[in-house]
Amino acid sequence: MINRRLFGLFAVSAFLLSGCGGDGLPKRYKVSGKVSYKGQPVAKGTVSFYPVKTSGENPGAFGTIVDGYYTATTFTDGDGALPGEYEVSIDSREVDLSAAEKKAGGGAMRQDDVAKANKNAKILIPVKYLQTSTSGLKATVKTSSNTFDFELTD
Repeated sequence: MINRRLFGLFAVSAFLLSGCGGDGLPKRYKVSGKVSYKGQPVAKGTVSFYPVKTSGENPGAFGTIVDGYYTATTFTDGDGALPGEYEVSIDSREVDLSAAEKKAGGGAMRQDDVAKANKNAKILIPVKYLQTSTSGLKATVKTSSNTFDFELTD
């Protein structure tokens, strides 16, 4: 009787964990790619993946652009994204924090000074890519390794 109960508990546990990664979270799949504008790699910024179906089960993913390349993260650094359809936005800005740093005098910068610097940042790509409603960028993450390259235009 105990063996059957243990087997049943094991079977239920295996079923519940079958769709999860080794960390107990849903299985993610590698997502990476290149972002360029006017044929040149975008030096810095972020790529954000917003799930089309927002049932709360998929938090979306993001990647930091470094020298034109990014790798997506959902829960842990570089873990990829959950399978599904996404709308994509891209942000690339040059933020001048020198005034905030000078005002801080070597100490911690004030949050409102950093916010002001971000508000006045120079946007390095066309503004339409900052929001999914205007970017026109989409991606479908499949249950395999995924590469999405984005060539931005005016």
